[in-house]
Amino acid sequence: MMHRYSIRYWLVLSVLISTFLGSCTKEELDIYKRPETLEPPIYQVLTKRGNFKTLLGVIDKSGYQRTLSSAGYWTFFAPNDDAFNKYFTASGQSLNAMDSTKAREIVQGLLVFNAFDKNRLADYQAPAGWQDSRSFRRKTAYYTGFYDEKSFDGNSFKSVATNRQNGNYIVGDNNNKHIAYFTDEYLSARGLTATDYNYFYPNVSYSGFNVMNSKVVNADIFAENGMIHEIDDVPTVQPSIDEYIRNKPEYSVFRNLIEKYAATFGLNDAMTIKYANLTGRGDKVYVKNYNKQASSGKYLTFAPNCENFLKNAENDAQLDMWSIFVPTNDVLTPYINSVLLENYKSLDAMPPGIIIDLINAHLFPSTVWPTKFQNSFNALGEEARFNANANVVEKKILSNAMFYGTNKVQESNLFSSVYSKSYLDPKYSMMTRILDMDWKNTILNPRVNYVLFMISDDLFKAAGYDYDISKSVANVANSEWGYTAPGTTTRTSGTSILANLQRIVATSVVYTPNKELDNLSGSGVIDAINGEYIRFDGNKVYSTGTKAAPLTILSSKTASNGKVYYTNGVLNFAPANTTIADPIGKDLANLAPTLTSDFGYFFEYLKNSTVYTAATNAIANVSEGTFYTLFIPNNAAIQAAVNDGVLPGTGTGATKTPVYNPTSLLDKKKVEDFINYHILNKKAVATDGKESGAMETLLKDGNGDAVNVTVLNSKGAMSLSDAKLRKATVIVNKSNNLSNRAVIHLIDNYLKSN
Repeated sequence: MMHRYSIRYWLVLSVLISTFLGSCTKEELDIYKRPETLEPPIYQVLTKRGNFKTLLGVIDKSGYQRTLSSAGYWTFFAPNDDAFNKYFTASGQSLNAMDSTKAREIVQGLLVFNAFDKNRLADYQAPAGWQDSRSFRRKTAYYTGFYDEKSFDGNSFKSVATNRQNGNYIVGDNNNKHIAYFTDEYLSARGLTATDYNYFYPNVSYSGFNVMNSKVVNADIFAENGMIHEIDDVPTVQPSIDEYIRNKPEYSVFRNLIEKYAATFGLNDAMTIKYANLTGRGDKVYVKNYNKQASSGKYLTFAPNCENFLKNAENDAQLDMWSIFVPTNDVLTPYINSVLLENYKSLDAMPPGIIIDLINAHLFPSTVWPTKFQNSFNALGEEARFNANANVVEKKILSNAMFYGTNKVQESNLFSSVYSKSYLDPKYSMMTRILDMDWKNTILNPRVNYVLFMISDDLFKAAGYDYDISKSVANVANSEWGYTAPGTTTRTSGTSILANLQRIVATSVVYTPNKELDNLSGSGVIDAINGEYIRFDGNKVYSTGTKAAPLTILSSKTASNGKVYYTNGVLNFAPANTTIADPIGKDLANLAPTLTSDFGYFFEYLKNSTVYTAATNAIANVSEGTFYTLFIPNNAAIQAAVNDGVLPGTGTGATKTPVYNPTSLLDKKKVEDFINYHILNKKAVATDGKESGAMETLLKDGNGDAVNVTVLNSKGAMSLSDAKLRKATVIVNKSNNLSNRAVIHLIDNYLKSN
């Protein structure tokens, strides 16, 4: 085998020899004389070998005889005569009938820039140097150039394909096509086998060095101007994705989506001039790009007509290419009708970004090998959800992509998860916008179950909220989000309103790993994705606020990763006509309308204590925006605390009379400590069985450290243990009262801290 550096080695060696022998006369040594051991150029080598007569005829017709007979630096994949016999038999063509255009296409498509032996072909020419065994493609001399194009709306253009993904067409870059080859070095390094090759070429045996549909039968044939690899079939130039599906009616629905909603044609003056110089014609030339939805911020993952891959590095197309899965019309059409158009009259009526998402679900920004479907991801982060044997009806390695025609649509999370029920319904545009800000990627996860309580734009409006881009005020952040208290006309807007909406939506998203909310006919409590609790009972749902009216479940729908419920309202955190939540103290007051009610004795001590402000219902050290749990001893437990001297009281018998408003500082401190020890700090827990263990209260010891309470939590039950190991039990049927980021429980005993 010729060493990979053989050509460069001879050039360097010739310089060294000429320097070393510089004192010799011309008669002794003619340094300009061509070395007798140097092989002739490619064309002459092919002639000399004798089994490339047909190829030489094709070269002659193509006009490349001079190029391949002179200086240069090429790799040429050369079909032998048997290869052409096979090719002509299969295609029904002949050398005599072949015109110069077809001959030039064949020769240019087999002619690779720069000379590479078999070992070096497997390596990637990275900017920082060679990277071993990473390459399976090389740029050829062939390119499409100018062609006739017709847009979706019927306009005709003289066009060129874009040569950059960002739409910035580079004049002088011909968008050359690439040819794929397969070597043992590359396959082994990438964890691939002959199975991956034969998936595309089932009738060709893999030899360890194959070029498209041919085997290399004689590698590394040295020539003065390059390297020849003899092959046993004639690989033809492959079309790009754009070129291929243009002529495949079975994929016309998918192509029409791309052409109508993504393709654009931009006039290019430089290419117009170039076309005129080449042809003498005055046609205007347009670059075909794919950036139609730029205003929505959504683009196709890649341009289906670009041959250059990313072009982040000069040669990055050597190591990667696009991949595309295109569903046939007979599966894509019913999918569009049943899924995308469930809530729209037509595709034109929906936001075009949805259609771009559908297309992108089928576009993969890297090479998807047949054995690697589950490890290859589209730009949405989804694996290729196809069975390589059952779902692929056509497969081809095109010039710029691996192409898979399929009998199913990619099951994208965007169109199958709980998120889709909002995203694909225009009546839920506000909820979708807010989900996109915070929770979209979370609830798209197909492996995790969620429940969404749906909030329509009308329900938001009834609660006073709106989104109106026309009311956006310059230099006022988020002023498009507004609130107008029902029955009034004054609109407030800005970041605080958006924050309220984000809180409402987050409270409507519930993580249900065990499908806890699949049936709401029973009763229970569960925390939403933002840590706030909701309560359900008999197909009614409650949110924050002890006076809040429940929402009624009207209907539901099932998604791939959960369920959505449609209700008659909003899971709000604030009473009607306001965006400010009631303080915890007010909700506690609502639970104690009279002294003799279950929460009455505790609240009586609270409202007369030093930690309570009656005008605002505020409790000292209880801050808005922080989570809390209040364990409220029932009246019997409070009476026991009075009898035991833990709370102030009067009398000499076993049963004492509570003193709710003591005068001594010591008694006031008793009440303050008692209240603080019954409030968990920065923690909201309900009887859902999720959190147990030692938890800090608002009470501090003499060193300033929090005094803990131990919580033993199981689903539907909860018990407590205080610092003295005394026990208390949560009275469940009167607990799980929801306040502002807090839960209020009734317990059957008081907690003692010392």
